[in-house]
Amino acid sequence: MYERILIPTDGSDVAESAVEHALDLAEKYETEVHALYVVDIDSVNLSLGTEQVDRLKQGRFGEMEELKQKADEATGTVATRGADRDIDVVEHISGGRPHKVIADYADDHEMDLIVMGSHGRAGVRRALLGSVTERTLRSTHVPVLVVDYLDQD
Repeated sequence: MYERILIPTDGSDVAESAVEHALDLAEKYETEVHALYVVDIDSVNLSLGTEQVDRLKQGRFGEMEELKQKADEATGTVATRGADRDIDVVEHISGGRPHKVIADYADDHEMDLIVMGSHGRAGVRRALLGSVTERTLRSTHVPVLVVDYLDQD
């Protein structure tokens, strides 16, 4: 049923919940998994200049080591958890508008399913879905499994 599953992640708790669902499916269907971290260039301090923003779009971080470390940690978590289940995970980091990067990546890599959280770290939670999730749903024809995270506090 599925050959390639995309997991957009920002390392948040809700993204981690989506990772578990995606890895369960990947294990069941013996699929390839791609972990994608998108640096939202609209959220980054645009005073960096166009050259730095262009580098971010290409996944090149230069002197922004903290941002690179956060991205590596988010995709690395997916890869580590996948390895624990004998699932190979392709890690990718890119910059741009998250919903567009996710949709483009899904199309470019012929993903069969996108598994993502209902909301992440970005701003105020909408009534049902986070803005990136909502925009991704409207930006792609690839099926999207939206995983909600219920805080048990």
